Amino acid sequence: MSRVRVNSAPTMAGLPYTPILLICAILGNVRCQQQDKDAPEFVCPEGTQGNGNFADPATCRRFYQCVDGYPYLNRCPSGLYFDDISKFCTFKAEARCGPIATTPAPITEAPLDLATKCDPAECQLPYCFCSKDGTLIPGGIDPEETPQMIMLTFDGAVNLNNFELYKKVFNGKIKNPNGCAIRGTFFLSHEYSNYVMVQALAHDGHEIATGTVSQQQGLQDKGYEEWAGEMIGMREILRKFANVSRTEVTGARAPFLKPGRNTQFKVMEDFGYIYDSSVGVPPLPIPVWPYTLDYKIPHECKSGTCPTKSFPGLWEVPFNAHYVESFEGGHCPYLDQCVLHNHDSDEVLEWLQEDFSRYYDQNRAPYMMPFHTNWFQIKELERGLHKFLHWAANLKDVWFVTVTQALTWMTDPKSAKSLNNYEPWRCDNRDLPSAPCNLPNKCALSFKHTDSNFTDTRYMETCSECPNQYPWLGDSGGTGIPGTDNYIPDNLKRK
Repeated sequence: MSRVRVNSAPTMAGLPYTPILLICAILGNVRCQQQDKDAPEFVCPEGTQGNGNFADPATCRRFYQCVDGYPYLNRCPSGLYFDDISKFCTFKAEARCGPIATTPAPITEAPLDLATKCDPAECQLPYCFCSKDGTLIPGGIDPEETPQMIMLTFDGAVNLNNFELYKKVFNGKIKNPNGCAIRGTFFLSHEYSNYVMVQALAHDGHEIATGTVSQQQGLQDKGYEEWAGEMIGMREILRKFANVSRTEVTGARAPFLKPGRNTQFKVMEDFGYIYDSSVGVPPLPIPVWPYTLDYKIPHECKSGTCPTKSFPGLWEVPFNAHYVESFEGGHCPYLDQCVLHNHDSDEVLEWLQEDFSRYYDQNRAPYMMPFHTNWFQIKELERGLHKFLHWAANLKDVWFVTVTQALTWMTDPKSAKSLNNYEPWRCDNRDLPSAPCNLPNKCALSFKHTDSNFTDTRYMETCSECPNQYPWLGDSGGTGIPGTDNYIPDNLKRK
């Protein structure tokens, strides 16, 4: 029997069939077998209507998808593990192995710090934007007149493992309605990055934003000095070794989507960042628009480490959860965390189309497509993405923009019909970083990790001169003198 696609499957009791459920219905009273004979028998929990994702008691590499009370076994993509708190597949170091009893997270911040609820009468564009549940379109524009923005974002280092794969996405063949080639936003981390390639991306008009220098675990619980060292240090490394000026780097993303509570956002405020993109949103029927942090965030905080104070004018570009109605593949903040590795490229296309339609057919919130390199290492996922990009580019009023371009539109919303000559989205008059050099310096540099007792070698390519040693926390210039950097304002320095 050929595989039946979820999107075209019939429904029963308001729930769409998965392919396996449909086959079970066709077989009548024949009992369908578990997907894995070696797996222990799993019973879907009561009180949840039998639907959702649940940890496999035997291993973190798998989880059960309960549909209409029946469990179906899924395996996380290669290298990922099921997190029983967030209910999606993630990196091993981050995954909280289940089953875990659900208890409310304790409140760790003083109530006096809490921001107030959205007040639309006081919150006016271009400096402030909020709505009660985060779903309203800025400027009160009708959805049919709102451009559907797609933001392609990429996390981590840029190097030989992914640079050519990214260039295939941005090969100039897919264009916006104004004739400009599509562009993306790269949240760079330092270790293993090739700064000649980063400079090439910036020269081609892509937005460069900061992850952190080390991508360390547990940063959400660290103080001001640690956050400044990680984020501002990363921005300085980009300036020194990729020729990307400080003023061009206006966005940041916390490691593993775990914001640093109020501390991270205070650093961003002090050092002139415009936006953060680290806050996860649970699966909601209507997606959330970006908002400023003048008021409380308008949705549940998935990480439990979101800001609670007011940071006027600082934007949050949230991670709306990706999912389809049947929850085939689960739900995920990063697209490479959804379980689509056993799909062919047409099924990946259909999955992305259904996920995208929740935005396009409703409030046209920006559709952020966040990726790690993982996605591009599976050819069917890569092909499915390329099919989706070509399909979406042919839809009416769809624009591929950087995060900053999306926020620029939000500060002064305009009808989709008037955007062909919209200055911030044009590509013919931008001051871009210079093209990378033809003969870059290939630097072999000594590096001693703070958690290690031995020194090894790191390799780095740059058009700048090779530093004395591998740039790192406290020494973004690679001078070899620990503690060279000082990003702490005088009023915060330890006495």
